[in-house]
Amino acid sequence: MPQVAIAMGSDSDLETMKEAAKVLQEFGIENEIVVTSAHRSPKRTHQWALELEKRGVEVVIAGAGMAAHLAGVLASLLTIPVIGVPLEGSPLQGLDSLLSTVQMPPGIPVATVAIGKAGAKNAGFLALQILALKDEELKKKLLAHRERLEKEIEEKNRKLKG
Repeated sequence: MPQVAIAMGSDSDLETMKEAAKVLQEFGIENEIVVTSAHRSPKRTHQWALELEKRGVEVVIAGAGMAAHLAGVLASLLTIPVIGVPLEGSPLQGLDSLLSTVQMPPGIPVATVAIGKAGAKNAGFLALQILALKDEELKKKLLAHRERLEKEIEEKNRKLKG
C-alpha cells in the first residue's frame, strides 16, 4: 500500500517527477506514480483522488506544467497534504505553473516547492518530513541524512583548504 501518491498531468513530466519517487524509495517509502490531468481527464482524476484516503495514502505530490492546476484540484478533493511541484515546459519556463500552484484560495492549501527537478526532490523530502511526524524510524533516517549532508560540506571545505 503506497504511503505517497505522485501525480503528473502528462507523461512528459515523468523524468522530473521521478526525482520525488527516488527520494521516497531511498528512505523505503512505498509510492505510486500516475498520469492524470485535471483538465484532460477530470473524471479519472476525481475518481482516483477520492480513492486515495480510503487506500491509506497519506501525502500527495502533484506536478503540472503551464497554468495547469492538478495540485489545486487534488487539494480541493482531499484532506491529506498535497505538495505541488511546478514544472517547466512552457514559454514562461515554469513561472506560470509556480503561480497557479502557489496561489490557492484560503482553506485549500497546497504546499509548493521550487520549479523542476529540485522542486520534485524537495517534494519527496517534504513528504518524508510529514510522514516522520508519526514515524520515529523515518525521523532517525532523515536526521542521519542531514548529518551526511553536513559532513559532505565539511569534507568539501577541507579539500578547499588543501
